[in-house]
Amino acid sequence: MTTRRNFLAGAAATGIAFCNCAIRGAVHAQARPPRPPVKVGGKRVLTIDVHSHCYFHEALQLMGDAADKVLPPVKGVPEHFIVIEQRLKEMDAMAIDMEILSINPFWYGKDRDTAAAIVKIQNEKLAELCASRPERLGAFASLTLQVPELAVQQLETAIKKQGLRGAAIGGSVLGEDFADPKFHPVWAKAEQLGAVLFIHPQSTPELSKRFKGNGWLSNTIGNPLDTTIALQHLIFEGTLDRFPGLKVLAAHGGGYLGSYAARGDHACFVSPQNCNPNITLKKKPSEYLKQLYFDAMVFTPEGLRHLVTQVGASQVVLGTDHPIPWEQHPVDHVFSTATLSDKQKMAILGGNAARLFGLKEA
Repeated sequence: MTTRRNFLAGAAATGIAFCNCAIRGAVHAQARPPRPPVKVGGKRVLTIDVHSHCYFHEALQLMGDAADKVLPPVKGVPEHFIVIEQRLKEMDAMAIDMEILSINPFWYGKDRDTAAAIVKIQNEKLAELCASRPERLGAFASLTLQVPELAVQQLETAIKKQGLRGAAIGGSVLGEDFADPKFHPVWAKAEQLGAVLFIHPQSTPELSKRFKGNGWLSNTIGNPLDTTIALQHLIFEGTLDRFPGLKVLAAHGGGYLGSYAARGDHACFVSPQNCNPNITLKKKPSEYLKQLYFDAMVFTPEGLRHLVTQVGASQVVLGTDHPIPWEQHPVDHVFSTATLSDKQKMAILGGNAARLFGLKEA
C-alpha cells in the first residue's frame, strides 16, 4: 500500500508522458525486438488489440485516499501510465499495429460530481493520446453509469467530439445488472451512435469469501463469471431484442458463456416457474452469441478453436490485456490454431475489429 501511494504521489501530473518509470519499460522493450508486419498468405494484416489498458494520474488523484486501491496487484502497473514511445515499442514486440485502450471502472461508487470529474479527465486524456498517434491508438470512453442520464451525454460527446470508439463498462453497476430499464437510455444512445460497448468485469464481489485462498480466484474465476452473468441477463431479459443493433464486446472470451450456452436453451422448458412469461425472446438464447463479440483471450489453440466453433470467427477479435502480461504472443496464438482458415485468421487478427470500429484495413 505504502509503495503504491508513494508511486502516485511522486508521479508527473501533466502531459501525455504520464510516468517516471520509463527505464523498466524500456528494458522490457529492448529485450523483445520489434517483429515484422503480420501477413497471412502473403497479404498484410492490420493487427488490432481491442483489450489493452491505461491509467491517468490526474484521474486517480481524485479518488483521494482510495487511489492506491485502484491499481491492481499485478505486473505491468507502471506501464499503464503511458510513455508513448515505450508503449509503441511494446506493441511492436507483440506485432500489434493498433491498440484500443480502456480503463476499468473504479469510479462507480463515487458521488456524481467526483465521478463526472474523473470521467471528464479520462476521456479528454484518452482523446489527446489517440490524436497523437491515430494510426496506433484508439480508445473506449469512460462513463458514469451510476448516473445513466449523465452517461448518455458523456457517450455522445466521446463519439461525436472526442473521436473515441465506444465505451468501456464493468460487468454491473454497484450490483445492478445492465438489463435494468434504468440503463436503457444508455444502450439506446450507444445503438444510435454505433458505439461499441466493451464489457470488462471486476470480479463477482458477492462471492469474495469463497474466492479467498490460493490462485487469485477473484480474478481467474470471478472475472469470467461476472461477464457470463452480465451477458446472460442481456439475453434473457430481452435487452438484446430491444436493442438489436447494439454492439457488445466481451472481455476474456466472454467468460463461460461460449462453453455452456446451450444449457440456457433448455432452462425455461425445464423450469418455467423460474422464467418470466411476459418475456418472449425472438430466438434461442444461444443464438444471441452470434450478435455479440468476444476477445480471443482464451490462451490456447484449443480454446480459440472452441470459441470460434461456438460463436463464429466473425465475432472474435484480438485481445491481450496489455500491459498486464496475460497474453504476450497474441498473433502466434492465432497462427497456432490450425483449424482456422487464412480468411478466419485475418478476420480475428484485425479484420473483424476494423469492421466493428469503422477502421480502414491494411
